[in-house]
Amino acid sequence: ADLLASAAPLLVALIAALLLVRLYPLPLRLAARSAARRRGPVAFLALARAGRAGGAAALPLLALLMALTTAAFGGAVLTGIADARDRASLAAVGADARVEGDPLRAGAADAVRKVPGVTDVAAVRRSYDLDLRGRDTGGIGSVTLLAVEPESYARLAARTGLGAFGAGTLRAPAGSGGPGVVPAVVSPGVAALLGGDAVGVGPADAPFTVRVGAVREVTPGAASGGEFMVVDAAALPGGADRAPTTLLVSGASLSGTALKAAAGADAEPSLRAAVRAGFTDSPGQRGAERIYTAAVAAGAGYAVLALLLALLQAAPERTALLVRLRTMGLTRRQGRRLLALESLPQALLAAAGGVLTGWVAIVLLGPGIDLTAPALAGHGGGAATGPVAPVAEPWSLLLSALAVVVLAVAVAAVTARSATRRTTTELRAGDTR
Repeated sequence: ADLLASAAPLLVALIAALLLVRLYPLPLRLAARSAARRRGPVAFLALARAGRAGGAAALPLLALLMALTTAAFGGAVLTGIADARDRASLAAVGADARVEGDPLRAGAADAVRKVPGVTDVAAVRRSYDLDLRGRDTGGIGSVTLLAVEPESYARLAARTGLGAFGAGTLRAPAGSGGPGVVPAVVSPGVAALLGGDAVGVGPADAPFTVRVGAVREVTPGAASGGEFMVVDAAALPGGADRAPTTLLVSGASLSGTALKAAAGADAEPSLRAAVRAGFTDSPGQRGAERIYTAAVAAGAGYAVLALLLALLQAAPERTALLVRLRTMGLTRRQGRRLLALESLPQALLAAAGGVLTGWVAIVLLGPGIDLTAPALAGHGGGAATGPVAPVAEPWSLLLSALAVVVLAVAVAAVTARSATRRTTTELRAGDTR
């Protein structure tokens, strides 16, 4: 294990915390000068006391910033793993569900569309080892031919983000190719092999002429990282009479049993949710997730503990101050506002610094961290997702920061309510001078 790389998020947080501890009194003092010109003493007193706090009083700020950064980085790791598994399961299935047959019975697509939860169905006739009519395919291997219905398939590609294109891309004739030339969406390897000319492909009994209409890295229904060619099924010889072999189904809460019953006894359904769940079956994967989850929980716990200890440690001194001010005419309501506002600047600075430092740590360190092993170990989904890195989730960063601010205000309000109930005898009891 690389101890330096493992400690990098904490070291980044430590550097940022030391800078913030040194710099945070300056803006508070400037704000106090502005508040001094306004009516009412509460805002000025709160800002002046917060800005004049010594180094020891700023230590909770350091602890808060480091805890929030640790929690943010751990959350980014978990988000990156979850996103990679979502992409890999989508690439493996091609949609929310896939129904396969050899071929499927007539009317299977219409029957599947009536299954509860189904919102759209793309019918595909899939065949492997496309005959490229003597062209050498040794460099790219076999090519998968996907004969599709353009509108539904284009909707699916756009919805899933797997090589989106317009339905018109597959409509014949294509450009200057003339009648009988079938436009195709192809993988980069096939595009390099065919070039820009119209090329005859397909078996001897049903050949067709194809021209590259668009190039995409991925497409629904093709193997991850494999070479493919997508064409309009109706433009192929005898295409209208051939039954599909695959149905790519979109929808929520889909049932494999219901899909099989609708498509026929010989159909084999595959659910994206089931494939997604299979990515967590390794003890190593579950252990890695638990470690990062524990890091997030520990970071949040330390942040709460640092905040509570800071407020409790300063409670006697704040109570004595409040009683002195009460003897000078400060009302009970103003006293409560003073204690609440005094704790707010530190919490706001810690929250803002935690969000900024957590985001910087993710941006700086994320490219050097590969999470493929804990995300997809043993499932071969790396070709579809590429390198798996931590992902900065804005909501997770902001929610943790907001929780710190809310907790600080809540604890300060409780402390202020308790302190304002004391009598002036507290002045003599708490005064150590």
